[in-house]
Amino acid sequence: MSHQVSIIMGSDSDLPIMKAAAEILGQLDISYHMTVVSAHRTPERMYAYANEARGNGTKVIIAGAGGAAHLPGMVASLSTLPVIGVPIKSSNSIDGWDSILSILQMPNGIPVATVALNGAKNAGLLAARILSCSDEDVAKKLMHYRETMKAEVLEKAKRVENK
Repeated sequence: MSHQVSIIMGSDSDLPIMKAAAEILGQLDISYHMTVVSAHRTPERMYAYANEARGNGTKVIIAGAGGAAHLPGMVASLSTLPVIGVPIKSSNSIDGWDSILSILQMPNGIPVATVALNGAKNAGLLAARILSCSDEDVAKKLMHYRETMKAEVLEKAKRVENK
C-alpha cells in the first residue's frame, strides 16, 4: 500500500472535518490513505501505524483529533516523518481549545505542525507544500491552485465593485 500522505483521525466522527484534507489532496492528484487510529482506544494500532508509515511510502502524516487530541503528538513521537496536527472541535471539546493546545504545545524534540481548528484543508495543502520540496510536479500543481484562487478573488472583487 504505497501513498504519499497518511490521513488519520481518532474517531470516525472526525471524518466530516478530515475529508477536506483528502479532497484537496485528490484535487492535486496526491496519493493518500485515510483511516481511524485512536491513540487511546487502539494504542497498539497507533504504534504499528506510525512505525510502518515510512515503509509504506508515506512522506507526510496528517493526524486529526478532538478533545485531549493526543494522536498527532504520539504519532510524532514514534515517527521521524513530518506530522501535521488538525485540532477538531468535538462533542466533548472545551470549545476546541483543549484540542488546539494539546497539539500545539508539544515538548522540545517532538514537533507537530498545527493548523487551525477544523483546518483539514490547510493540512492537506501544507502536506502538498512539504512534498513539493522534492517533487516538481506537485510544485506546479500548487502554483496552478494558487493562480486559480487568485482568479476567483479577482472575479469576486469585480462583482462587488459593480454592485
